[in-house]
Amino acid sequence: MNEEASAADRFLALVAAAQESDVALTPIQAGLLVAAELGIASDSRSFARMLGIAHALVLRDLSALAEHDDRLQIVKRDPRTMRVHYRLAAL
Repeated sequence: MNEEASAADRFLALVAAAQESDVALTPIQAGLLVAAELGIASDSRSFARMLGIAHALVLRDLSALAEHDDRLQIVKRDPRTMRVHYRLAAL
């Protein structure tokens, strides 16, 4: 198994674990938390591109997560590109 496949498997396993520990999380929301924790994506567009999903779907779940969950906070919004930068909140 190559490194890229191994990293993807690890990411997916962490997303599944996050969802198991909080059943209210959507797969995208769990992925956002894991990506922030691992430092592999800190903005909505990069996350969407990394996973090959629509940016609008990521924006929807990111907004809902930041609004209802204190683990993630939005730090900057770019109105031109709609890119939203986020990070794990210091708890």
